[in-house]
Amino acid sequence: MANYNKVFLMGNLTRDVELKHTPSNQAVANIGLAVNRRYRTKDGENREETTFVDCEAWGRTAEVMNQYLAKGRPVFIEGRLKFDQWQDKDGSNRSKLRVVVESFEFLDSRGGDGGGGSGGGGTYSTSGAGVSSGGGSHPPVGDDDIPF
Repeated sequence: MANYNKVFLMGNLTRDVELKHTPSNQAVANIGLAVNRRYRTKDGENREETTFVDCEAWGRTAEVMNQYLAKGRPVFIEGRLKFDQWQDKDGSNRSKLRVVVESFEFLDSRGGDGGGGSGGGGTYSTSGAGVSSGGGSHPPVGDDDIPF
């Protein structure tokens, strides 16, 4: 049987990106994302529920997210689910499901206050493609040349 593990999320950061480095100097970022779902009950009442998702990014993706994203900023994330298990200080078994970010897209311009989308944006991928802002035959933009 074939397996497939792909997640797409669009939401707002619940906190600033937390960038750390492993002992081998690999960058890792922890990101909190709030994703809202609006729906109507069978009684016709409009409701909204929020799902909070923990995400992690590695390498250059983590560094770019830390540099350009902050609490409240909207972002589109593509990644995969990862199940972590560990024992806490009391010896209790703990677990957590998180999303490992493989690529992300900015949903607003850098100059915003963290709310709403004003268009624009760009995409960052761990595949080394760098940042792009859409189709066309423009030359690729390097990581150090991000214009926002």
